[in-house]
Amino acid sequence: MKKVFALAAAAAIVGGDVVAQEFPAKTIEVITHAGNGGGTDVTTRMMMIRARRELGTDMVVVNKRGGGGASAMDYYLTQDADGHSILTFTIGHSATVALGKTDMKLEDVRPIARGTDDPQILMTRCGVYDSAQAFVDAQKDEPLNYGTTHLGGIDDVSAFMFARRGELATPRIVPFEGGGELATQLVAGAVDVAVLNLAEAGSQIEAGDICPIVVLAPERMSGLPDVSTAQELGIDANFSTVRGFVVHADTPDDVAAKIEEALLNAMNHTVYQGFLTSVGLDASSVAGSEVWGNQLTSMQADMDAALRELGFIE
Repeated sequence: MKKVFALAAAAAIVGGDVVAQEFPAKTIEVITHAGNGGGTDVTTRMMMIRARRELGTDMVVVNKRGGGGASAMDYYLTQDADGHSILTFTIGHSATVALGKTDMKLEDVRPIARGTDDPQILMTRCGVYDSAQAFVDAQKDEPLNYGTTHLGGIDDVSAFMFARRGELATPRIVPFEGGGELATQLVAGAVDVAVLNLAEAGSQIEAGDICPIVVLAPERMSGLPDVSTAQELGIDANFSTVRGFVVHADTPDDVAAKIEEALLNAMNHTVYQGFLTSVGLDASSVAGSEVWGNQLTSMQADMDAALRELGFIE
């Protein structure tokens, strides 16, 4: 009997090796909820520049917009668990899962690698406030209009939690379709504050139209050394737009390991590292499946708790 089990185990190992050796056997699709040119779309494409060489096959982006990521996640569930489809997963997806807007559960995917850990930044038109403290003081009694992308996601959670933990007036939320439109509308005066990532308003910041005023992170960003954090203002509100990559939970181990190695090599290459620098981030954004998996679990729990606290989940 022991001989039978030994032969079976050996066959499984050999079979796994065969699967890994045969992978990839065709073009790999990377599915994202973002539109062309959005922050998540750009991050995905930058990862793919070198990942194609690492994996030795072509890779294409499949944009499935709608439902705060629900369309992309539900589409991904219909794909085979053979490693030929990868899902770009963000904190926005965690919100959509928590709200029950998708059939996907966190248990349906396994982590591969993290690509960015991008703090949320509160931005205003330049010259409106003399300091971060003046910005906070202005909200003690009267609410400001906060521009966000969509509702029930990381942006409005960030705005509400910043106000609540800072004992500020509850913000009025004005949603827009994307970060580019939001940055434009902030400059036009449609909102007082925009919740954005650095890359989403790079050109307006460079032009002096938009000024980052508070970073929602424990530490100052290397790309914004003069901008205060919420923590420095005595407000415990740390939120990031995290982007990473996952595959089906039942993807063969050796295939998942091959993808992880390829993506980490690609994102540690100078091409991707240069991209991180250009958007104010550094090499610490890139992490493997263990770190990324732990973050996915805690991120899902934090998002669920925040949405319950804010009344989005009963």
